[in-house]
Amino acid sequence: MPGATLTAVEDSVLLVQLTDSHLFAEADGKLLGMNTCDSLERVIELAIDEQPRIDLVLATGDLSQDGSVASYQRFRRLAERIEAPARWCPGNHDELASMREASRGSALLEPVLEIGGWRVVMLDTLVAGSVYGMLRSDQLDLLDQALTEAPAHHHLICLHHHPVSIGSRWMDSIGLRNPDALFEVLDRHSNVRALLWGHIHQEFDHWRNDLRLLASPSTGVQFTPRSEDFQVDSVAPGYRWLRLYADGRLNTGVSRVSGIEFEIDYSVKGY
Repeated sequence: MPGATLTAVEDSVLLVQLTDSHLFAEADGKLLGMNTCDSLERVIELAIDEQPRIDLVLATGDLSQDGSVASYQRFRRLAERIEAPARWCPGNHDELASMREASRGSALLEPVLEIGGWRVVMLDTLVAGSVYGMLRSDQLDLLDQALTEAPAHHHLICLHHHPVSIGSRWMDSIGLRNPDALFEVLDRHSNVRALLWGHIHQEFDHWRNDLRLLASPSTGVQFTPRSEDFQVDSVAPGYRWLRLYADGRLNTGVSRVSGIEFEIDYSVKGY
């Protein structure tokens, strides 16, 4: 399985995760009362201001809310303000045909990439017409092959849907439907360091044995942690940074913008 290779600076590389941007074809589109284009722009500006050098951008699904080609073109144009390669994987709101059209002529949808002694694998958990996610057999095979053929690399696995409970009843009902199949593959390999996902619109940082489990804020609206029912949080949009070291260590954190005010529009059911 050939994967693109990027050169590390010194002994580490810096990755930025942008997730759940929910853009519309129109630049003034709003999700639950928030202008998602404006919030994404602010998050990107923050990342550029805070990070002296970004080596890779990861977009982990729900780039679009309406699945339009125009929304993906807008996401690509805004994210390219960060002068670094990027990779995308789809979420439940995404339309693969539109993603492919907007990413034409690029490597944005190539699922495997090597950078600084690490291999990053982007998985597709999209189930058309559904909010929950599933890893099809071809995706599980892709993962197993990627891990098998690069045993000396440390691995970061990215997907959209959460594979573990986050303690939120409504969110846990729409996560990954076959997490056991994912972990059956991962447990056969000792070179996986972290799982990274989106979907939950909130920060999450836990461990499963020696495996780091990470999720991140949306670049738009946030969801209230540990809520029983659908509930929007008042905390600000943000991004996650990840510092990957050649020896397999990983440092990470979340940073949020300031000064965004919006009135939650609960007339939108679900998200």
